[in-house]
Amino acid sequence: QVRLVESGGGLVQAGDSLRLSCTTSGGTFDRNIVSMGWFRQPPGKEREFVALIKPSTGQTSYADSVKGRFIMSQDNAANMVFLQMNILKSEDTAIYYCAASNRAFLSQYAINYAYWGQGTQVTVSS
Repeated sequence: QVRLVESGGGLVQAGDSLRLSCTTSGGTFDRNIVSMGWFRQPPGKEREFVALIKPSTGQTSYADSVKGRFIMSQDNAANMVFLQMNILKSEDTAIYYCAASNRAFLSQYAINYAYWGQGTQVTVSS
């Protein structure tokens, strides 16, 4: 079973930066994980796509709301992915989830991700 564990959340002020980490274990290679994603769920709203990365190539994709502020990266040797969040805004407040997909295509839709972490809270005060 693929296991994902997020860390790095917290309470920050608007304009600050924060870096989230996601550690993977449990045979991501054997289960043909093609892409890793970050999603978030703001209070009272549905889960939404933030960013994804294709570990084999480093290709990334971002939601328009975070483009230019957030950067997703990876450390394949350590089985980790990261989300560097800069110029944080109050609307970035959410629970952030790391996810893994074994679909053959890259997707911004949560339904295509089979494995999920437990989430980490990010709160941005204005």
